[in-house]
Amino acid sequence: MRLRLPVRLGALARGLVPLLALCAIFLLSPIPAHAQAQPDLSAAIAKFGNDSFSDTADALTALSATGSPQAAAVVDALAEGRLVVDPATRAVFIRTPSGLTDAATGAAVANPPATLTPVRTNNRVRRSIEAAAGALSLLNPDPAKRADAAAAVFKSRDAAALPTVDAAIAKESVPAIKDALEQARAAILMGKAGVSEADRRLAIQKITARGDQEAISLLRSLPADAPASLKAAAEAGIAKVEQSLKFWAMAQNVWYGLSLGSVLLLAAIGLAITFGVMGVINMAHGEMVMLGAYTTFVVQEIIRRHFPGLFDWSLTIALPLAFLFTALVGILIERTVIRFLYGRPLETLLATWGVSLILQQAVRSVFGPTNQEVGAPSWMSGAFQVGQLSITYNRLWIIVFALIVFFTLLLVLKRTPLGLYVRAVTQNRRMAAAMGIRTGRIDALTFGLGSGIAGIAGVALSQIDNVSPNLGQGYIIDSFMVVVFGGVGNLWGTLVGAFTLGIANKLLEPFAGAVLGKILLLVFIILFIQKRPRGLFALKGRAVES
Repeated sequence: MRLRLPVRLGALARGLVPLLALCAIFLLSPIPAHAQAQPDLSAAIAKFGNDSFSDTADALTALSATGSPQAAAVVDALAEGRLVVDPATRAVFIRTPSGLTDAATGAAVANPPATLTPVRTNNRVRRSIEAAAGALSLLNPDPAKRADAAAAVFKSRDAAALPTVDAAIAKESVPAIKDALEQARAAILMGKAGVSEADRRLAIQKITARGDQEAISLLRSLPADAPASLKAAAEAGIAKVEQSLKFWAMAQNVWYGLSLGSVLLLAAIGLAITFGVMGVINMAHGEMVMLGAYTTFVVQEIIRRHFPGLFDWSLTIALPLAFLFTALVGILIERTVIRFLYGRPLETLLATWGVSLILQQAVRSVFGPTNQEVGAPSWMSGAFQVGQLSITYNRLWIIVFALIVFFTLLLVLKRTPLGLYVRAVTQNRRMAAAMGIRTGRIDALTFGLGSGIAGIAGVALSQIDNVSPNLGQGYIIDSFMVVVFGGVGNLWGTLVGAFTLGIANKLLEPFAGAVLGKILLLVFIILFIQKRPRGLFALKGRAVES
């Protein structure tokens, strides 16, 4: 034991020598740049007291590099005009609802100075505020705030935010937000001096993949002294983005056409029934749409005053009420005016035109001539993006609603006794009467059904158009065009005609304008009717064919 102990101590000492040397080297070596302390918050905030736009912008750049929560509070206070300075001591404070706090520490100030002046801003400072706020939010735990921050940095392209962006990219786990951060990084590299050609080429590829108008602006902002190969890559990227935008613009017009088609379908589907069954040219059909919209207004006013918690249900409540009210008005018009004019289409046109004027004036007398406010429920507000395609929820729901109404009406006509009688009267009125069907009663119910559908169309239109006494006038001519083009009395023809004319209208507008586009469509329908007088889908039946 005595002989082995010295041997073991010596071996241990020889093993510790290299370890102690490594520790000494580590302790004496300089701290890497990335491991050094963050920029001094107090020194950055002190620059706000200099009353200089340049110093304020520099202070914001320094604050954005700290990543401090207090720095974020200072930037927010400056953006809201709550950052103030004591002219005597140049101390910087933040106004809060409870008093003043020290800008550097956040501590409450017991004895605030008597005179304080707000830190001034200009356009350059405001851009720096956006950049600093974006950089400080890049590491926020809330994904929505990180996404907003990435968008702010992309817009500002502040080179000072690049280290924070790199750190945020390394930590980000949400693919969409990470892609937005990479786009923000590429936007910074596009204009930053000293960037290698390889990095700038990757930035061009990333910006090109974004594929919007901002991408084109960025690609055109390439420095004039950039190599020819980079300029060629940027030009190729611009051409690619422009081609993509043309495709998305056409897709957007098709979407607008589908939206317009759904509106035309709602407005025309009731007219297709009455026109097809009774042969009545009902010029008051647009006023049924208008009455449905005003029913929605009245329902919302009652809910606002007495049951505000039910506002999101206002359209659901208005739908059956609008249907019943306009259906009763339609039956009243049929029983008092139209029943005496069957077989005389010109007289029905003039009579219903007079009825439309009476209804318009009645609404003006009750509600006034100005537009009425109809609100949108929360589930119909907002929009979302599909690529470069912007889809609003209100138009999406109207398309869905129009299709639901169409298929419900189709089911009623195909699977109910009323539908059977309506189809019988449509195909051969005299034979239907000979079989015991009360054609007069079917006429009244059919006119009421068509008017009721026009009423619920008004509920939908109140969400995308002005609710005024003239609301229906904008859709009556288009509704007749849809009915005649699709085939009088044929619901499938009305569906195809509405969406066809809606899409064609929106595709023509960019080239011919709104007015000339409608004229061209009218000329097309006239020529089409010359070739196919019964429209796309003609009804079959002895009365129809005679």
